[in-house]
Parts: sequence; structure tokens; C-alpha cells
Amino acid sequence: MQVSIICIATLDGRIAPAGFGSREDRRFLEQMRAETDASLLGAGSLRESDPEMRGPDGILDPARLRCLITSSTALPRTRKIFSDPDCRPLVFCPGQRMSALRESMGETAEIIGTDVDSRGMVPLEAVLEELAGRGVKRLLIEGGGRLNHEALRAGIVDELLLTLAPKISGRVDTACLADGPDHLGAPMLELMLAQWRAAPTGELFLRYRIPRKNRS
Repeated sequence: MQVSIICIATLDGRIAPAGFGSREDRRFLEQMRAETDASLLGAGSLRESDPEMRGPDGILDPARLRCLITSSTALPRTRKIFSDPDCRPLVFCPGQRMSALRESMGETAEIIGTDVDSRGMVPLEAVLEELAGRGVKRLLIEGGGRLNHEALRAGIVDELLLTLAPKISGRVDTACLADGPDHLGAPMLELMLAQWRAAPTGELFLRYRIPRKNRS
């Protein structure tokens, strides 16, 4: 499975709050959704914003999977992603919490329980296995920082699609591109720049490959 992380970051590496990108960045995100079979979003990002993961022209393709991953199962039911009964999202959660989450979410989502790792978290390998069984060949990870870190740590990412915005946040407690407790390399994960494009907005659109030697 081809796995891509997509995000926009300020010059100081912050990815929040949501919505600071240009219309061109929004169009790029929507086009990448159209070119992939599924999106995966962390529950923390859902709590902080209200994404629907729509494609170009605001179209919501019922054949494309919209997926959420949560270890805490703290999901805001009022978000728009749960409002379309014909395009329910998949929610991956710990198996022992699956029944309770199904009861609380009702018919608004399809709940998938998995075994957890030693930290009590849903392993991304289990998510990819389930999605592959549903025909997913290209997966787009849409954040946030913790999920990005987990995916890079697990060695499942093939490329990083980064929009670098000409802005600076400066706030120390704001989420960054990859938030986690450990180094991703020794001490850093090295990427290879494959493509870049400068936009009239001042944004840089960067595509990085994850070298095989850096992947577990």
C-alpha cells in the first residue's frame, strides 16, 4: 500500500490551528484525496477542527473511505463527518472499547476494534491490514502530529507532502508536524526531496520520499 502524509506547516513547524493555508493549498489537498482511496485522521485533530475530507468541488465520494483512529474513544459526535448516513466513516479503536463506542456512536460510524500494542494504542499495521482487505491501495494520512509521528516511527510512510506556509506561529504548545516522545532516527529521519513548487501565495509545495533504509 502506498502511504502518504499530507500537511501544511508554518516556518517554525506548527500545523495548528487548522485553516491557515491558502485556497491553492486547499485545492491540492482535495486533489490528493481524489487520487487516493482513503484518508486517515487522528481523533485529536477531529476534536480540534471539523473536517469532512471532501474532494474537488466539495464532492464526497461514497466509494472513498474516511477513517479515524482513536485510543481514548473520545469522539465528538456533533462533527460533520458523522452526518452523512450514506458515507459513514470507519473508526479504529481498541477492541475492549469497541462495544461502548458502538453504543455511543450508533449508526453514525462503522466501529472497528483491534488489539492494542504495549502502550495501549491501536497499531497502524492493523489499520493498514484492514484497509488493504477493503481494496485500499493508496492511503492519505491527514494528521495530526501524533499520528504523523506514529506512522513515521512504524516505517509505513512512503512520502511526505508538505506545504510550507510563509507564516510563523511562535507558540510553544502548538502541535507540530510530528509530535512524539522519541527520535525518529539516529537522531533524525532523513528524507529525500523529490519535487518542489513555489506558489504565488508564497507557499512552497514539497514532496519528500522516505528512503527504504530508514523504514522498519
